[in-house]
Amino acid sequence: MKNFLVIFGKPRYLGFLSDAENDMAKGTQIILSSARGEEIGVLAGPITKEQAESYRNDLTLNGTEGAPRGGEPAFQDVRFIREANEEDRAERINQEEDENRILVKGREILKSHELEMKLVDVEFLLDRKKLFFYFTAEQRVDFRAYVRDLAKEFKTRIELRQIGVRDESKVVKGISPCGMPCCCSYWLNRFAPICIRMVKEQNLALNPTKISGICGRLMCCMGYEHEHYRDVWKGLPGPGSKIKTPTANYIVSGIDVAEEKVRIISPGSGEMFIDVKDFGIFRETVMRGEVWSEAPVAAAVSFTEDDPSATVRPERKSETQKTPGSEAGEEIKDRRETQEKETRPASEVKEETQTRKRKKRRNNLSRKRDKEVQGNATERIVPEGEKVSDHALPGQGERKRPRRRRPKSGKTEKPKQ
Repeated sequence: MKNFLVIFGKPRYLGFLSDAENDMAKGTQIILSSARGEEIGVLAGPITKEQAESYRNDLTLNGTEGAPRGGEPAFQDVRFIREANEEDRAERINQEEDENRILVKGREILKSHELEMKLVDVEFLLDRKKLFFYFTAEQRVDFRAYVRDLAKEFKTRIELRQIGVRDESKVVKGISPCGMPCCCSYWLNRFAPICIRMVKEQNLALNPTKISGICGRLMCCMGYEHEHYRDVWKGLPGPGSKIKTPTANYIVSGIDVAEEKVRIISPGSGEMFIDVKDFGIFRETVMRGEVWSEAPVAAAVSFTEDDPSATVRPERKSETQKTPGSEAGEEIKDRRETQEKETRPASEVKEETQTRKRKKRRNNLSRKRDKEVQGNATERIVPEGEKVSDHALPGQGERKRPRRRRPKSGKTEKPKQ
């Protein structure tokens, strides 16, 4: 006794075949009895009862777009009748030819009713006792008159099932933009919600023609690698966020999942790649105003005749970043001053130090005196009527001439004669 997962119908319903007596291989076509009636199904492989309950919860309890509205559940129990033979397969081929003819005729009848709906596909059951019409519509449609005309035309029981735009590509099938058949048409059994955030986190172009499938919605494959991207993005700012520093603003443009590196756009050096584990150190470094550098520390090797076993001594890094030329020049200057101090006597070094201090004190006093003189000169008030010479001190200038006032308008008395 084995349990099998069965796929049947154009909407690709899933069925649970329990306690099968025959040991059948994967891909075997069988005749089964479902909630719709007798039809042909394909064995997808053996399955356990725990897996069957998981399918049932995902497709029935949590809701899914895979089941047509008003129809049967997407996952149901089915009963095995027998294996399909050549006559059953030939009958199914004849039914597909009739379905194509019925679909064209059904669309012609639909034009006369002027209903806002699109007829997608038609499906016969194996015994031809029921004919299903699948359609899409943006809102509810009153199709009772349309169903009566279809029943008169085809002389059988008619059932209409409304499906979504994603289910349309699942029923009709087709080729996706990647060149392969649509995932929903041959193996995907549940439509997971896809949002634009998944596209941004994977650093894909926000071009609707590139990220949309033939159904017009975001492609289902956007969610296949999203969990891995989400784990890498943990602890990192979102794509497009800025890191404001005293010198410049860095922009987080994306992430390289294969190398696990963050792509940073720097205003000075262009694009750089930072390891995910080093991103916290990078942010703290640039926010302090320092320049981030991933270059290895250069090593200086010194060999002497007396000491053949020379060791490699790494150069000391300065606290502030400097250009290579200025750093080398300062290092040579410091080395020369140190050598001169070591060769000269202590008395000369002491006298030179005192001379430097006296010069520094004298310069400070003269600078202070100049500021006081300039302040006193600018505070001088020029008395009224006094002209300021061309050699006026800074801050002084000529007084503006008073503005002449016009006499008030009014009648003037004539002098008496």
